[in-house]
Amino acid sequence: MSEIAVAVIGAAGRMGSQVCRAVEEAQGMRLVGRYDAGDDLGDLSGADVVVEFSVPDASLGNVLHCVGEGVHVVVGTTGWDEPKLDTVRSALTEHPGVGVLIAPNFAIGAILMMAFAAKAARFYESVEVIELHHPDKVDAPSGTAARTARLIAQAREDADLGPVPDATTSDPDGARGARIAGVPVHSVRLRGLVAHQEVHFGTAGEQLTIRHDSFDRASFMPGVIEAVRQVADHPGLTVGLEHYLGLGD
Repeated sequence: MSEIAVAVIGAAGRMGSQVCRAVEEAQGMRLVGRYDAGDDLGDLSGADVVVEFSVPDASLGNVLHCVGEGVHVVVGTTGWDEPKLDTVRSALTEHPGVGVLIAPNFAIGAILMMAFAAKAARFYESVEVIELHHPDKVDAPSGTAARTARLIAQAREDADLGPVPDATTSDPDGARGARIAGVPVHSVRLRGLVAHQEVHFGTAGEQLTIRHDSFDRASFMPGVIEAVRQVADHPGLTVGLEHYLGLGD
């Protein structure tokens, strides 16, 4: 089997630099390009797969360029909404053999946490999500928290559960956090943290807490490498690494 030629967009960033090292150390892969803000992507150095860890404002344009070049893309940048996803889907209609994976999180434990939360959701009346990250993170809530909330909301809808109970009528300072698909989500930003999330479920007389912690960005690399290996086998748009791991719907 020939080597997979990999280019990294956002190669000088915290995640991108780690991805470059992981690709260089992975069997059957070869790092062929490193790109950062302002670089001309051109033909992407002949890459088979691009790993994209840039910033939300640049990510869509980067992905569309890769698709236009017929190159598979593994995306770790957050900030994706349905209009952006629809734009990628539209671009892929002209390149049906190209695979694009957009993953809110690449840590295997985080993916299991989301899967467990979706399984538990139908059994509990109340649920809240708390995500905790370093203060250099530019978006809130995290992509992982938003995806977790949407998975929980879908499971609650499938189980015919009503809205999460909350008698709050006055919250001028937003102490109750954001609502993602009806699920309360809270963001914490503290120096010393990397990436952490708790999902709290409650019903009469019982509480279940599911927590995942990434203490080092190295925790994301096995998922990134697995995504690079598989993306060519999944043409079209896939949201969530769980679908490559047999944990999706």
